[in-house]
Amino acid sequence: MSDLTEKQKMLQGLEYFPSDKTLQKDRANAKRLCQQFNQFDIDNRKGSRKIIKALFGHCAGAWIEPNFYCDYGYNISAGKNFYANHGLVILDAAPVTFGDDVMLAPGVMISTSTHPLNAVKRNKGIETAKPINIGNSVWIGMGAKILESVNIGDNAVIAAGSVVNKDVPTNTVVAGVPAKVIKTILN
Repeated sequence: MSDLTEKQKMLQGLEYFPSDKTLQKDRANAKRLCQQFNQFDIDNRKGSRKIIKALFGHCAGAWIEPNFYCDYGYNISAGKNFYANHGLVILDAAPVTFGDDVMLAPGVMISTSTHPLNAVKRNKGIETAKPINIGNSVWIGMGAKILESVNIGDNAVIAAGSVVNKDVPTNTVVAGVPAKVIKTILN
């Protein structure tokens, strides 16, 4: 029998129960901070940025338009000049790392979490989470979805509405469901 807590299992990419009391408490804290951020006076952006810095595990500099939602916050790392338009959702049961100069259009969804294909395990409430890494100078288009275990290379562009379930090479444009390379970017 494992001596690991459910949180340790989650952070190590193992099967875990998100219904664990500690994880419920962590998510409730993140939800409170997201709620504060989303209701902050629009004329006090400095105050709302303080909330994001308190919520994220690391934040070199971020401008996020409300509404924003995440599961834990402490698994999110944003580099310099991070910008996210309205409606960003990050399910961060595993680390989500953004490089510098990343731009997200409205309605982007990023999820490190997944459930087992095995119905018995799934019905017990088990899930797993795998990290997502997004390089420098990446642009993610409106309504795009980034799934667990994905690495997006520097200077990549994710077209609007794409579902990214595989790694994206540096200097490429991907589009579609599932997303596929449609163009190489020449710099």
